[in-house]
Formats: sequence, C-alpha cells, structure tokens
Amino acid sequence: MTGETAKRLACECGFELAGVAAADPSGDFARYREWVEKGFAGEMGYLTDRRAEVRSNPQNLLENARSIICVGKLYNTPGDANEISRYARGEDYHRVIRAGLQKLVERLEQEAGPFAHKICVDTAPLLERSYARQAGLGWIGKNTCLIHEPLGSWFFLGEVVTSLELEPDSPPPDRCGTCTRCIDACPTQAIVPDGSGWTLDSRRCISYFTIELRGPIPEEHREGMGSHIFGCDICQDVCPWNSRAPFTGEPAFAARALPGLEDWVKLSGTECNHIFVDSPIARARHSGVLRNVAVAMGNLGLDRFREPLEELASSPNGMVAEHAQWALGKL
Repeated sequence: MTGETAKRLACECGFELAGVAAADPSGDFARYREWVEKGFAGEMGYLTDRRAEVRSNPQNLLENARSIICVGKLYNTPGDANEISRYARGEDYHRVIRAGLQKLVERLEQEAGPFAHKICVDTAPLLERSYARQAGLGWIGKNTCLIHEPLGSWFFLGEVVTSLELEPDSPPPDRCGTCTRCIDACPTQAIVPDGSGWTLDSRRCISYFTIELRGPIPEEHREGMGSHIFGCDICQDVCPWNSRAPFTGEPAFAARALPGLEDWVKLSGTECNHIFVDSPIARARHSGVLRNVAVAMGNLGLDRFREPLEELASSPNGMVAEHAQWALGKL
C-alpha cells in the first residue's frame, strides 16, 4: 500500500483533499499547551481537561499508529444567510465525514488487508489542523483556519489514524504573506498577536459566544456580534483565497430553510430539538439560541422586534430574559 493509493481511494470516497502525515508527536503541541495556559480556550473544558495531554501523541489514540490519512471535505454553499455559519446550514457533518472515512477504511482493507485504525472527526483529541498541514492539505492561516491553495478554507477535516506505514507528504508554504484582512475584519478583535504570529482568543470570538459559551455573553462584545446567532464566517468571507472557492456537491450540506429571527422565538425547546436533531445547531441548545436571537434583534434595532423581545424578557430562563432586556434597551 502506498500513500498515493490511499489518497486516490480517499478522493473516490468523496473527499476533495487527501494527504498522509507521520503519526509522530506534533511540534505544535507546545504551542497548543501555551494557548490553553493563556486562557484562550475560554470555558471549552474538552480542550483543557485530561484530553488535552492526549493530543500530545497520536499513539495515545492508537498504540501502534504509524500514519495518519488526513482528508478535507468541501462544505461551501451559495447564499449569504449570515445569521447561521455555512457549516451548520445542512446536516450534521460528523455523520457525513465519519461515513466517508468508514468507506475509506473498507476500501483500504480491500487493498492491504485488515489493519489497526481509529477514525477521527473533530471530537477526537487530535491536533487535526497540524496533521492536515503536515499532510500537505494546506497551511494554517492567521485566522487559524487551514487554507488550501487554490480551493480556500471551506473544508471539514477528518482523519484515519492507522497502523499502515505510508510515505508522508510535506507541508506547503504559508501563503498569507502580509495580508491582514481577517484580522482587520473581525468585529470583536478575536485574532490576536501571539509571539511572532497570530492566534485566536476564543473569549472574543463570535463563534465561541454563539455556540460554546453556556452563560451570559459579555456586554462589551454583544454589539460586535451583529446579527449572528450560530457561528461566524467573517474571517473566511474576507480571505482572498476564498474569493473563488468552489461550492460543495454534497447533498447533505445543502442549505435547509431556516427560521427567521421572530420564528425562533415561537419555537418551543421540544420543537427546536426535533427540527435540528441532525444539525450542528443543536449544540447551542434552545436557551443558547434564544439568547443569541435576543442579541441579534437588539443589534438590528428594528421596532418590529419589540414584541418578541418582550416575550423573551419574561422567559423563566434568567439568561435569556437578561439578554432580551439588554436588547430592548437598544431599540
């Protein structure tokens, strides 16, 4: 089995990008640990608890790991429904990527026979962008996204950590140059200096506020959130490498019809869970979405939002009520 064969099979399984990295400890782990120690992970405990150290070595995931087959699947879709990040407008990508990787493993076993492996889709404790870079899929930009020349950064990443001995690829050069468009465009200034480069301070990031943060959004950042209610694509939208990025052909990632801001207020928790059971949006939880909707309504400042905001301001959920009261003060 060669690395070229593995990459060919990955493309046949629906991945636009594929490469191989050695399953060695990543040189980026020290930087990751420093990032955590600076508090940049915010309240994302899964990045700071015991799983943090697991990321130091792929062999913590698979004892006899030798190679990591890294893949990228395009998710870019047309349209500009900026309230919802592109990646969350279709079905949950975890299922789609995992199914593709399982198919890849089956194809690899037809070629090489049975082998030890572990399939990873971003929930696994693996520095996947670092290994994707080592596998030649792209460089890590100033906005911390993996960027491919010329296809851009609208990619989900996945990996097969494997006992197969495959020839590794080489990382590409960094093509960001002196460009600072992502840094300049971020409304909450979440891309911050970090030594000789740049990194993401999650505690200032709109995606963190709208998806990961379970408590109140800091008042000083609410105006910067604009009308975002789940995720944010600004740093990718302004990236020159995405100016001609192709659209995905994956039916599962096609944008579904989404509620308007007032419609979210009318949805009960049960209805919301039912509608978005197979969507990344479920991660924000019903109370989190209503909190975000309240902030978006306040920032848009339209008088037609007064009635739904008054309804949210009387919510038994104190967090939702407080954000709605803040938004009413903005109208």
